[in-house]
Amino acid sequence: MSTLLQSSFISSSSSSFSPITPRFSLRYAAAVRCNNVVQSVNLENGKPYRSTEYSVTGGTSSIPSYLVAPNTRIHDLVNKNRLRIFSGTANPALAQEIACYMGLDLGKIKIKRFADGEIYVQLQESVRGCDVFLVQPTCPPANENLMELLVMIDACRRASAKNITAVIPYFGYARADRKTQGRESIAAKLVANLITEAGANRVLACDLHSGQSMGYFDIPVDHVYGQPVILDYLASKTICSDDLVVVSPDVGGVARARAFAKKLSDAPLAIVDKRRHGHNVAEVMNLIGDVKGKVAVMVDDMIDTAGTIAKGAALLHQEGAREVYACTTHAVFSPPAIERLSSGLFQEVIITNTIPVAEKNYFPQLTVLSVANLLGETIWRVHDDCSVSSIFL
Repeated sequence: MSTLLQSSFISSSSSSFSPITPRFSLRYAAAVRCNNVVQSVNLENGKPYRSTEYSVTGGTSSIPSYLVAPNTRIHDLVNKNRLRIFSGTANPALAQEIACYMGLDLGKIKIKRFADGEIYVQLQESVRGCDVFLVQPTCPPANENLMELLVMIDACRRASAKNITAVIPYFGYARADRKTQGRESIAAKLVANLITEAGANRVLACDLHSGQSMGYFDIPVDHVYGQPVILDYLASKTICSDDLVVVSPDVGGVARARAFAKKLSDAPLAIVDKRRHGHNVAEVMNLIGDVKGKVAVMVDDMIDTAGTIAKGAALLHQEGAREVYACTTHAVFSPPAIERLSSGLFQEVIITNTIPVAEKNYFPQLTVLSVANLLGETIWRVHDDCSVSSIFL
């Protein structure tokens, strides 16, 4: 495999100066369309393998000529099929974009359900000795998609795959990561055990609900963040940095919002203090910070029913905010989220495609960004045993 060079992602360039300058070194494309030609990036691993090809029949190869057919190329023998990407049924569009960015084809896999709902998985090609990546978020229906991921892992293990990496853009059950009341289950730990016992050697997850979830796995976890994709998009908007304020919708998200604000030219931070009376039920109490006349950017890892972020936006408008943007990585969008988000409280709702958004759930203020380049670059680095954290430095 060719040596990994300095990372640089495809991004639309603009001659106009943007007042917002996020402090990170990578730029990601807002979307990848796989029916177009894959553009080359300044990274050899970001495009189809095109290194110099040597014929083994010339006597320079270490592979004996009698073992291969005439004119067979070394990289076809050694590198072809060593990196394989398979997609489950949860988000095939994202998996296709990842494969398109990497210059690969998705592996052939057969997934079906029997009449009683049981899941059947069969790989349609050999993965013996291969580095296999399975793209499957455990988004709604969470139980169906989780079970499908487990069966896919088991199929790869029994097919003698060398390494199996579960690429989970959205990790369901992550909110059940601790006991806040007596006799509760820590379902995040249970799911981590299931994935490990199924045969996964590694997990690649995007924006876990809490960092402690990584510790629930007894296998390596590569945790990537969707923030660079959203920051890159915000940097393209004509918003003066002096007018920005980053808002955390609850106290638990302060660390996430602070990191986001630091990359938006050290924008000031505000916090919405709320009291939760039950699951998916939130009551806003007050605001810590000044948002009067400001453009408020609310940052969270996920939007489920949108109760927290909608009530927070209403409070920001009461406190004099000029505009309110909602930024989140995972768009679960359980009812009545769409009604709340499209009610006029938000100037724009910015999400990523870690979870597929049904066409019926689109509304005028919604913007969907792609994390395909981010995940594709991470997969290359994991496969090549290179640093993943350096992407975000």
